Amino acid sequence: MAKNIRTMNCHPDDVFRVLADAWLYPAWVVGASRMRAVDDSWPQPGAELHHSVGVWPALLDDTTVVEEWDPPHRMVMRAKGWPIGEARVTLRVRDYGGGAMVRIDEEPVSGPATLLPSVVTAPLLRWRNAETLHRLAYLAEGKAD
Repeated sequence: MAKNIRTMNCHPDDVFRVLADAWLYPAWVVGASRMRAVDDSWPQPGAELHHSVGVWPALLDDTTVVEEWDPPHRMVMRAKGWPIGEARVTLRVRDYGGGAMVRIDEEPVSGPATLLPSVVTAPLLRWRNAETLHRLAYLAEGKAD
């Protein structure tokens, strides 16, 4: 499992405002390139967002589904990225010194990526998720009161 933590100059509610807007997904998730559709029930558990991964002309259409939604503390998603597989992504947010501390955990749960040892996948996911949290911070801090 890959774990990253970042402090942000905003409130936990600001982070969850970004997470609640599925159309912002490609703006903060590294690898997601465009949105195709979002279930009306987003971000409730079971809701899906339909996105594409990659760069044109090599785009793959896939989905991400909400497994847990507990603002302003926790969100769990199952992100699909075939042919690599699927990952469980958990975001935990808490108050921290007038701002927010955000932790993202990502773990491959199905597909070829689960066959690779964590010593291979974890560093790559940590590298990607450091940038993901960087982008999330830009959006959340821009929405701060």
